[in-house]
Order: sequence, then structure tokens, then C-alpha cells
Amino acid sequence: MRLIGPIITVLATGVLGLVVAVTAGPLPTHNPCGAANPCASQQITNPCAATNPCAAQGPSSIVEEVPWKTDFSRHSVPLEEITSGGQPRDGIPSIDHPRFVTPQEAVSWLAGVEPVISLKVGGEAKAYPMQILTWHEIVNDTIAGIPVAVTFCPLCNAAYVFDRRLDGLTLEFSTSGFLRRSTLIMYDRQTESWWQQFIGNAVAGKLMGKQLSHLPASIISFEDFRAAHPGGKVLSRETGYERPYGRNPYVGYDRIDQPPFLFKGKIDDRLPPMERVVTVNLGEIHKAYPHSILSKKKVVTEELAGKQIVIFYRKGTASPLDGPKISESRRIGSTGVFESHLGGRRLTFVAERDSFKDRETKSTWNILGQAVAGPLKGQALSPVVHANLFAFAWFAFRPNTLIYNP
Repeated sequence: MRLIGPIITVLATGVLGLVVAVTAGPLPTHNPCGAANPCASQQITNPCAATNPCAAQGPSSIVEEVPWKTDFSRHSVPLEEITSGGQPRDGIPSIDHPRFVTPQEAVSWLAGVEPVISLKVGGEAKAYPMQILTWHEIVNDTIAGIPVAVTFCPLCNAAYVFDRRLDGLTLEFSTSGFLRRSTLIMYDRQTESWWQQFIGNAVAGKLMGKQLSHLPASIISFEDFRAAHPGGKVLSRETGYERPYGRNPYVGYDRIDQPPFLFKGKIDDRLPPMERVVTVNLGEIHKAYPHSILSKKKVVTEELAGKQIVIFYRKGTASPLDGPKISESRRIGSTGVFESHLGGRRLTFVAERDSFKDRETKSTWNILGQAVAGPLKGQALSPVVHANLFAFAWFAFRPNTLIYNP
């Protein structure tokens, strides 16, 4: 495969380890192109046949053995912004037939501090370990009867869950091998439209302009998920692929002084580019809350677009993008964002040791917004869709964002 400019630059400086770990990302189980260079023998081909009206209009660096059926004449973003991430289509394979185990069964291979994407719909709760998602990025699943895509982009730290239903279709997503502004471009197998995972909208193809619905989810520690949902389910390591789950293929990527990789464009310097920020979109308001502030305050209460919200921060959760072993990586903490009204009553919160307490009833709450002790035990706050992103990516897509500064 002909590597794009930034990769060549890194190779020239001898930083081969970073290229293998970050640029190429997790390798397929069956390498079609040889062990030394996973794509050395692949040729860059036009995604559209010569008779197709979109011929020569796709991204210039597309690498595929099977041409794309995507109609690139329909696109909502400049195609020159889309670049190769170093993998072919499905080179980082999605999990399409997920299997699950109980939290107790997962204890033997999943450390309590390891991060998981926690998703609860109706009475069903599931955890998707980051040690698996760093190698697959997308899980096509069904929870409480709803088809969902659980997604994670390591380069921008974006973890989002989407409803896969759209206009009478149930879409199945996978990785395209391409990035835009260092964020994941997914595609759906039904129409081969391309989707910006960061926002959940189709940027090219038949479904261009369509928007997926988000489901609220949180990145928390497995220990916190297990305590909150002892009867929940945990995505199994039995994925159908051989991967060193628990090992981090992006060692050192999230260091605060690291530049973002494969990012085209000017870096916004209002925050360090790799600073983690909790991000919230409400109405026309976009706001970022730096982890460096949340880790000190523990609780932040805000009004956005007429809605009262509260953000919880809890220490202890490990980074999936730091050390070679996720379980031994730097502790970055976890967050939750919720509406602060319950039953028409506004609650105000304070941090207390490793939990949270409302001033009105003195009930104790966990990182998932569940009351675990006190008069309100058994009740839960309504979650707000949010993410924990690297600042550079948030600024790239939301340049007019507000930044929390107490």
C-alpha cells in the first residue's frame, strides 16, 4: 500500500513502533498481504467503475481489492479531507455476532480498573470492554430489542452508541479504513454509505445527510459496572478473532504532549490537543468540560439550553490508550452526565469519597446516576448523551464550542 504523507514522515524519522501501533492499528487475523507490511501488495484503485457517474470523485487514496459501490457524487464534506488510516475496508473487523458472559465470569480476564462502555436500555445492561473495542472499534448488537452499534475511535477517543434503525432499514456497520480529521469513518453494509462516527451522520453515498440516533452511554470502570449491574452482561473475548485482548495497540498515544496522529488541518490551541474533555450537545449549544478541571471539582452543575445538568467525575478508571497493558495504565477516571431533576424536583449534588450525595435528601449516588442508598434508593437520574474526547477532535468539529472555566 502506498502510505500517505504523515505516515511517510513518521517512517522517515524512524518511529516505526508508533506507525505499527497507531497508524496501521490492529491487524486482521489473516494478513492478505504479508507479515512485514500488511498492505504492501495492494494497489490503489478508483472506488467507482468507469461507467459510474461518480468515477474519479472518491477519496484519492482509497485502497481496496473490491471496489466500493458508494456513490461518491453524493457527499456532504470535501472528499480531500478523507484520508487512508492504513487499513483496507474491514481490516479492523467489526464484531457482528457478539457473545456475552456474566460479570463474575469476566473477572478472570477483566481487571476492575479497566474501562468499559456501559449501556443500559430498559431493564438490560451491557458492558463492552475497551480491551476488545480497541481491536474492533464497532460492535453490531441488539439490546432490549433495539439494534445498536457500539463504536469507539481510538485516535479521537470517541465512544458513541447508535440506533441502527433508519428509514425502515436495519444497518450493519464496519470500518472503512478511512479517517476524517483523525476520526473514524464507518460504512454500512446495506448501502455502503460512509458515516462520520464522531457525529453519526452519513457524509457520502446513498444515505448522505441522514443522521443516526444516539443512545446515552458512559465509559466507566468494570468494577463500577459490576457493582451497579451484577446481573448484567459483558462482551466476551470469544469474538471469532485472535487478538491479544488486554494489550494496548496504541501505546502512549494519549499522552498530553502528543500531537494528534493523521490529523489534517490547524490545531485549535485553546486546550492541549490530547486533553480529554467531556462534551455535551444540547440544542444549539456545544460545551466542553476539561478532565483537568473535573478531576478536581468532582461535581459540576450547569444549565444548558434551558436544561439543568450535572456532571460526575470519579477517579480510578484506567486509560485504554496509555501503557502496554490496559489494566496497568495511567488512571484517568470516568464521568457521567445527567439531568439533575428527578420527578419534577431539582437536586443539587456534592462529591463524597467515591460517590455523590444530593443535598435535598442526603441520598447516595453512583457514577451511573443511580441512587444506591438513602430515601431515593432505587431511583435513577436521566442520562444525557455525552462523550469523553480528545480536545483537538472536538474543536475540529465544533469550533464554536464553549469551554467550561469555573
